[in-house]
Amino acid sequence: MLVHFQFKPLYQRAQKQSWAFSFYFKGQFVSGTYHFDGSITWTDSQVDEQVRNEQLKQAVHDLMLYHVYEEEHQPKHKI
Repeated sequence: MLVHFQFKPLYQRAQKQSWAFSFYFKGQFVSGTYHFDGSITWTDSQVDEQVRNEQLKQAVHDLMLYHVYEEEHQPKHKI
């Protein structure tokens, strides 16, 4: 389970945006960069590469789809 998931855009108003993200997985800090094409660059992770590729990659992808892409494509309501 991922806890304390955080992300932030690396560039302002970029067409091919990338986001820095971080979270804890089984008590270990994990961070990386999520790129516009769905690829991930991992940084300073002590988590086994196989676990990253099989479990964490899909979880990060799902969270980014939910938090970033869904939010950006919701209709803007004027009050």
